[in-house]
Amino acid sequence: MTQVFHRMPKQTLPVAVAGEGIEIIDSTGKRYIDASGGAAVSCLGHSNARVIGAIRRQAEQLPYAHTSFFTTEAAEQLADHLVAAAPEGLEHVYFVSGGSEAIEAALKLARQYFVEKGERARRHFIARRQSYHGNTLGALAIGGNAWRREPFLPILIESHHVSPCYAYRERLAGESDAAYAQRLADELEHKILELGPETVAAFVAETVVGATAGAVPPVREYFRKIRAVCDRYGVLLILDEIMSGMGRTGYLYACDEDGVAPDLLTIAKGLGAGYQPIGATLVSRRIYDTITGGSGYFQHGHTYIGHATACAAALEVQRVIAEEKLLDNVLARGEQLRANLRERYAQHPWVGDVRGRGLFVGVELVQDRESKASFDPALKLHAAIKREAFARGLMVYPMGGTVDGRNGDHVLLAPPFICTAQDIDTIAERLSTAIDAAFVATGVTRAA
Repeated sequence: MTQVFHRMPKQTLPVAVAGEGIEIIDSTGKRYIDASGGAAVSCLGHSNARVIGAIRRQAEQLPYAHTSFFTTEAAEQLADHLVAAAPEGLEHVYFVSGGSEAIEAALKLARQYFVEKGERARRHFIARRQSYHGNTLGALAIGGNAWRREPFLPILIESHHVSPCYAYRERLAGESDAAYAQRLADELEHKILELGPETVAAFVAETVVGATAGAVPPVREYFRKIRAVCDRYGVLLILDEIMSGMGRTGYLYACDEDGVAPDLLTIAKGLGAGYQPIGATLVSRRIYDTITGGSGYFQHGHTYIGHATACAAALEVQRVIAEEKLLDNVLARGEQLRANLRERYAQHPWVGDVRGRGLFVGVELVQDRESKASFDPALKLHAAIKREAFARGLMVYPMGGTVDGRNGDHVLLAPPFICTAQDIDTIAERLSTAIDAAFVATGVTRAA
């Protein structure tokens, strides 16, 4: 009998007692390869001595100081580190405790920016179908995850959605990447014109789609064309890199690969690698200057923003990534993982797509490769894959509703940046075995 209100109260969970490298160990001594980094969080694996040492030193010196009274060296140094490598124009950092808070801060900054400018009519936010931006009410409202949104629709703010950049399913036959990107940019422009350009505050998008659709990367030129549309109508571009940022794709900021700089950029998960709860919103110079030159006060805040111990942990995480050149490993091991899976599933009748960037990889399951028809949602294939993988000592992040919130199954992989080539082969082998076992467990046979 537990007094903890777990997210799935009817499920009995094993007790995690230790972490070592890329593995978590439960109370029976069983080891699990953390091939999803929890939820794309544990980029350095578990029990990194350098990060633990940084936490200890900060906690002994000053664990916490409220930001209405003080700043701290840890927060200042972490901000300097993040800005030094940030896309052009992002010059200030607002620290929070996680991804949902980072999105809430970005939405409020966008709104306050226009209020300070005297453009009070700008109230609409446009995002994309099959997106996920967090579970607080503002983040949930702009997100496109139908299953998460549905129970709370009556209390969500109004938001608007356009098509995702989901080439595997939504690019037309014979359509080039450039033409597809232009079609999506035109759709955004039409939505802005429909709402009235003077009423639109921002367009929000995950640089690489995470949990809802499974590591879906944009086609080349997509974000450049989106950026041009936003600029044409004075609409802010907010990029959500809570999952895909901080090196997960092989670039510290995922949008660097796309050659675009947003007005606001949100990060979390890999920022602190799970050693402390932390997130951040990077803010452009013009937004910062508008607010500081106007009211001089961001009308927002939480008790634990800029938490000294969390900032010290995150700073050490980022120093380890840089000094050990782990992004090179992310690129190499990510290419290895995708190549391994594509080879394994080249002729598999029920694996439709292997995709992603860096160590951010998605595998989409289909009932028919030609038509891309999904399996019956009642099978809950994604849940079966998670169970079978976990039984084999492998943690993965599957989800259903990949296509439209109801139909479709995928598996998301986001292993630690420290993985070796042998680790990647082991992950691919265990996943392959788990997927085959899940088909058997759900009654799917090759005769079907």
